[in-house]
Amino acid sequence: MIGNWIKTSILMAAIVALFGVIGAALGGKSGMLLALVFGGAMNLFSYWFSDKMVLKMYNAQEVDEASSPYLYNMVKELAGRAQMPMPRVYIIDEDQPNAFATGRNPEHAAVAATTGILRMLSQRELRGVMAHELAHVQHRDILISTIAATMAGAISALANFAVFFSGRNDEGRPANPIVGILVMILAPLAASLIQMAISRAREFEADRGGAEISGDPNALADALAKIDAYARGIPMASAEAHPETAQMMIMNPLAGGGLSGLFRTHPATEERVARLRAMA
Repeated sequence: MIGNWIKTSILMAAIVALFGVIGAALGGKSGMLLALVFGGAMNLFSYWFSDKMVLKMYNAQEVDEASSPYLYNMVKELAGRAQMPMPRVYIIDEDQPNAFATGRNPEHAAVAATTGILRMLSQRELRGVMAHELAHVQHRDILISTIAATMAGAISALANFAVFFSGRNDEGRPANPIVGILVMILAPLAASLIQMAISRAREFEADRGGAEISGDPNALADALAKIDAYARGIPMASAEAHPETAQMMIMNPLAGGGLSGLFRTHPATEERVARLRAMA
């Protein structure tokens, strides 16, 4: 738990610092100060509300035992095995097979699955996937991924805003428009690097933890292989509209073209499957 709080603190500090760099490049000391205040405020906002924002981005619908007994009871059984509080359960109306967890702690957590993954996977495979998501909750790293997604989106928006509304430097002269363009290009890349620094190792740990919760490493391995085979050919519109949230998913939901293919947020599926087979 302490290690995850340290990682969360480092992540927040890095993102606030990135806001400061953007502000300094565009508006000198005053710009840096304003950006630091904005970054700090965004961090606080993200801590309390980022999970609700992400669920809204995906138009996720909460379900209960009456509306979706299959998924709800599966999560309830796994949460009991892991001795965890029961998270809220959501379904996303998307054909691509995928799932994620969000929330600031196990007491305020949610797990979400797409309609595509519910149709595609067997009960045993889906159980492995939901155990993986509960492992993210158990390890308390869902806050890190959710804040990273929200803040990366804010940094990208700030960088784009900067190009069209560049301020003035400390001498009062208009900021160099070339600097604004460089910020627009480099700031989202820096945000992606911050996400990558915490994402890949986290997935391996969640695979291991999910296998332990479900008691069936091969079920998750089979699910990952199947998701990887099908997800690439099925676009996910909500993820493409919010690419900063890709690292939250059990499998990268983006098409993989352009820069998204250069900055992989997930380990290679083959390595994940091999590690799970070795556990079995």
